[in-house]
Amino acid sequence: MMEGHEVIVLDNMFTGRKKNVQHWIGHPHFQMIIGDVVNPLYMEVDQIYHLACPASPPHYQYNPIKTIKTSTEGTLNMLGLAKRVKARMLLTSTSEIYGDPEVHPQPETYWGHVNAIGPRACYDEGKRVAETMMYAYKKQEGVDVRVARIFNTFGPRMHPNDGRVVSNFIIQALQGKPMTIYGEGAQTRSFQYVDDLVNGLMKLMNGDYDMPVNLGNPDEYTIKDFATVIHKFTDTNSTIIHMPATEDDPRQRKPDITIAKSKIGWQPQVAVDEGIRKVRRSGSTSRGERRFGVDSLGLRCG
Repeated sequence: MMEGHEVIVLDNMFTGRKKNVQHWIGHPHFQMIIGDVVNPLYMEVDQIYHLACPASPPHYQYNPIKTIKTSTEGTLNMLGLAKRVKARMLLTSTSEIYGDPEVHPQPETYWGHVNAIGPRACYDEGKRVAETMMYAYKKQEGVDVRVARIFNTFGPRMHPNDGRVVSNFIIQALQGKPMTIYGEGAQTRSFQYVDDLVNGLMKLMNGDYDMPVNLGNPDEYTIKDFATVIHKFTDTNSTIIHMPATEDDPRQRKPDITIAKSKIGWQPQVAVDEGIRKVRRSGSTSRGERRFGVDSLGLRCG
């Protein structure tokens, strides 16, 4: 909108909150519709950012059938809209399509190592078939498509009950509760700040490259080390405790961003520690609930 574009947001508010866009309400170029992508949508647009789908395990496992429908029926509806109005469509896929990877770091050419019937499958497999649909429509119907595979992302206004490691650790630290690590904490993740992700999505949408692109920060942390980082930056008295490991939790996750650098001219600019400082500076609504905000724009992410 700051560039002069008109923006229409469609959200069913399953994980979103109206106050996240409160500052745009009343802007002449902003319109918000409470609705769901599983239902057909009729409007005139030039670009479609298909961000829909809960991205954290507690949310997408709450109603796995609904999660699958969002990635399948929702993607088909958005592709149908793109075809009708000749719009370019960007799908926010996920690093979860790589599953528990046997290749490290993960390039876009890696096909993945995914349990098709495990507790994470409704999200992993839903996003994999969504990518398949994107390229089927590109080949058969000539739809102009883009696919971003998003790795873990964090930032202001993230839901305090998001359930992913960044929000869990920060909320627990601010409330002085034990910081919970599932398993030994040797599993690794890579975390990017939301501003970098948004920049990457816009570069991908407006560029010429139309194959999948990893968007993530290749700086890799063990979960145990990341808990220590959060502990330091929040100046908390929380202890760090270990709980039993969750099923199918990936052992490692790190993006190979060679394609992003060479094809769309993108790489992260915000270091993790600076991102955490930005989250802390973003303000608070009540003790222990800072305005976190996401991966997921619908960030997903993995």
